[in-house]
Amino acid sequence: MVIKRDIYLDKLIASKHNGMIKVITGIRRCGKSYLLFNLFFDYLKSQGVDDDHIIKVDFEDRRNKALRDPDALLAHIDGRMKNDKMYYILLDEVQNVREFEDVLNSYLKIDNADVYVTGSNSKFLSKDVITEFRGRGDEIKITPLCFREFMSVFKGSREQALEEYLTFGGLPKLVTMEGDTQKMEYLKSLFAKTYLTDIKERYRIKNDTELEELIDVIASSIGGLTNPTKLENTFKTVKNVTISKQTIKSYLDILEDVFLVEKSIRYDIKGKKYIDTPSKYYFSDLGLRNARINFRQYEVTHLMENLIYNELRFRGMTVDVGVVVLNTKDEEGKSLRKQLEVDFVCNQGSKRCYIQSALRLPTEEKREQELRSLKNIDDSFQKFVITEDPIKRYQDNNGVVFMNIYEFLLDGESLKV
Repeated sequence: MVIKRDIYLDKLIASKHNGMIKVITGIRRCGKSYLLFNLFFDYLKSQGVDDDHIIKVDFEDRRNKALRDPDALLAHIDGRMKNDKMYYILLDEVQNVREFEDVLNSYLKIDNADVYVTGSNSKFLSKDVITEFRGRGDEIKITPLCFREFMSVFKGSREQALEEYLTFGGLPKLVTMEGDTQKMEYLKSLFAKTYLTDIKERYRIKNDTELEELIDVIASSIGGLTNPTKLENTFKTVKNVTISKQTIKSYLDILEDVFLVEKSIRYDIKGKKYIDTPSKYYFSDLGLRNARINFRQYEVTHLMENLIYNELRFRGMTVDVGVVVLNTKDEEGKSLRKQLEVDFVCNQGSKRCYIQSALRLPTEEKREQELRSLKNIDDSFQKFVITEDPIKRYQDNNGVVFMNIYEFLLDGESLKV
């Protein structure tokens, strides 16, 4: 089964021979190796590149353990380069190589070396590493399958596909599995034996119980505003556990660092400024989130919000949580200050749009509730409401576009008006 990932393959193709190290990052098992070793390799072959001019090394393969030594790796690659024709160097999970920065830098000035690497840790592209690359590191971040990619290989209706996707997520290996039990066990085992083990070993975490408790809390409250202080209080009052906010912040940073979650910061739309705290956290894959809490909490409203967030990020947008501040007066004339939430403030270059996620709009009252914050934004950027209701796309008298979740997910141009 071939899963096309054209958006990422096109980025790799566009970056060929640009004199930079192409760095493919993303959560483990999201398809980085498949993109590099299968899709991109096949593309190179289709362009007439000979096998002996494609140098591939998988550093998760025990057979290549010796090549995790930087000098051994250099000798291996140099020994394969026999002439002046272009060589394509494909290195998978290169963070397993000691001093990998020095190895990669060694090929920056070699005209017939085009280097592509993958890594599962965002520190892989920290400021220090970028400095080591001398400004010649080109990051291509990939995610688990988006719904459109998932649908391209799913056998069933779009309604069945959405239910499956909201439950088990978009890790590519899942599309080859049969039965819910096999998928559930795969995700739970992956979380425990790969992600958690990686985190504990890489960051030398000794009290892993605190980390796992935090993951459970974040997984149970996707789409909810929170911060380290609030989480510290939650642990004290609900779980009778004391974890300092400094430790919580450190753990949250780690979860972001390994691409398990992303933080969306609050933005004051009228004041045109960021509000430092609280923020929202979304899981990069819904199946991993559900596996962490043993598939117990299936709140479609929150899952759909997370799904929309991931799709927006897949499309290359920066996504903030919007706040519209209203200064009003009560019946007695006393001043009131209200904060209305806009689910997503989406920016891409000079373009912006506002999005509300509304699972259902059964009544006019519910509809007006979702519209209230959007109506109080006084700029001209486009506004959208995305719902699971079976509606045809339309634009109301306020200029707000209403669309069905399937149109949003399956049409990559759905946010263009």
